[in-house]
Amino acid sequence: THQGGDRVFGNQTADVACGSYTLWEEDLKCIKQLGLTHYRFSLSWSRLLPDGTTGFINQKGIDYYNNIIDDLLANGVIPMVTLYHFDLPQHLEDQGGWKTGAIVEVFDAYAQFCFGTFGDRVKLWITINEPNTLAMLGYENGIYAPGISNPGTGAYQTAHNMIKAHAKAWHSYDSFFRKKQNGQVSLALFSPWIEPANPTSIADQDAAKRVMALALDLFAKPIFIDGDYPAVLKSQVAAMSKKQGYPLSRLPEFTEEEKRMIKGSADFFAVQYYTTRLAKHQENSEGELILLRDIDTEIFPDPSWQVSQPGSWIYVVPWGIRKLLKYIKDTYNNPVIYITENGFPQGDPAPLYDSQRWEYLRQTIQELYKAIHLDKVNLQLYCIWSLLDNFEWSSGYSSRFGLYQVDFENPALPRVPYKSAMEYAKVIQNNGIKGPL
Repeated sequence: THQGGDRVFGNQTADVACGSYTLWEEDLKCIKQLGLTHYRFSLSWSRLLPDGTTGFINQKGIDYYNNIIDDLLANGVIPMVTLYHFDLPQHLEDQGGWKTGAIVEVFDAYAQFCFGTFGDRVKLWITINEPNTLAMLGYENGIYAPGISNPGTGAYQTAHNMIKAHAKAWHSYDSFFRKKQNGQVSLALFSPWIEPANPTSIADQDAAKRVMALALDLFAKPIFIDGDYPAVLKSQVAAMSKKQGYPLSRLPEFTEEEKRMIKGSADFFAVQYYTTRLAKHQENSEGELILLRDIDTEIFPDPSWQVSQPGSWIYVVPWGIRKLLKYIKDTYNNPVIYITENGFPQGDPAPLYDSQRWEYLRQTIQELYKAIHLDKVNLQLYCIWSLLDNFEWSSGYSSRFGLYQVDFENPALPRVPYKSAMEYAKVIQNNGIKGPL
């Protein structure tokens, strides 16, 4: 964020952001005002272990997170804690970060440190937030930190290591902590819903399936089914790699031992949905090094869909979440599902009377009701992104997702509820929306 060059909107930085380190008491007031049953937050790896290892432990970081966890529990709120949300300690990035296989053992040591430090009170763990997003945007096209552009190989290489790191950490919890702590561990996967551009076209139907394989199943199938990547991805990437002159497929292979380790390494299915796209078959005749071209597809929004804010990637498609949940149920043996993120951004400045956003959230909650009662999806938890307006990676502060407005121009960083916060509080109080569907 300090490199400039418009990597982040307006060259904004996350040096202070919401200021939650010093304003936790204000955040807690917001949580209590909403009546939340659960609060999901992430640990900063480098706040706890500045060089990424237990060679130096920062007690102030431990104290900060202990305070959050204890305050939540004292107020009847269940903490859900993410170990890693895109902020790798610089020392580890300098050694190759997620590109190197050595990160697997280092992440496992960090996870074990967190389980041992906080696991007596934390019973819901997410190892890695949206590893599929980080692999693509951090190491494939370089839009997110660490800003590495390595088309055709970066995402596959880092995904491979993140899957192994997650599985290793899950097994550590299972072997050393579960019996005493009795918690649950998974990872949070980003996924859009994908519809065929032409519903009557077999080619477009198959293209939509391939995009789902790349967007979600690349991570979910190894972990929830059989320890290995989707067959269609393996064959597509191998064929394209050969066509491009690579001696081996650009999609790495797991050993049989790794497959056994990865298979079944999650206690629930955590998914993060924001929007939907259409897919059509588009042969990669030029051999382009782009992931979607590996699977001979093109994706785009329906022009009739409303966009959440000018220039946003999020189009308003609430019904997509129901279809995604049904897909997960049918594909992954009806797992317990937690929606760990779902939200709607506003532009800056964002109106406090955010009726457009509340309408999106209201329709989304209606779709969740249908998924539970009509499709019999085993959905147990729903988390909105996010409590506060915050630093949204390359969008900086220009994209406002919070239920509470934060005035980043005011040093006091006051939190003020949007209309959607007050409406959402009613949903929590009633455990649903009153009135007709």
